[in-house]
Amino acid sequence: MMKFENYMTLEFPSKSCNEAFARSAVACFAAQLDPTMEELGDIRTAVSEAVTNCIVHAYPDELGTVTVRCRILKGQTLDIVVKDKGIGISDIEQARKPMFTTGGMDRSGMGFTIMESFMTNLDITSEPGKGTTVHMRRKLQRRK
Repeated sequence: MMKFENYMTLEFPSKSCNEAFARSAVACFAAQLDPTMEELGDIRTAVSEAVTNCIVHAYPDELGTVTVRCRILKGQTLDIVVKDKGIGISDIEQARKPMFTTGGMDRSGMGFTIMESFMTNLDITSEPGKGTTVHMRRKLQRRK
């Protein structure tokens, strides 16, 4: 178990208005690492994509719960977990492919690709009918 220096946990209903709240809360928490504006933008975008996936895909026909946990790990690393108890993903490998979506014509299918490009690590675990966990890490540059 990796030691952490600080942590926070948020839990909220899967309403689209909460996506901006989660993105801002994680950015505020990450600020204690003194990230650059670019790093902060990347973190906001990745969290936004993960939370939007929960809202759109995990609970397509009902409201559910989204949990966001952030930890600051040794070595200037931000650890973010976004979790739902929704419908789950049957084929994670397929879901990670760029342009693949189950969300209809108005969705780009780029969520996981965007998360992967902005984070140092991205792991996705899911079980159909039980939910999905997106685990992201971003190592931040130590500013002088």
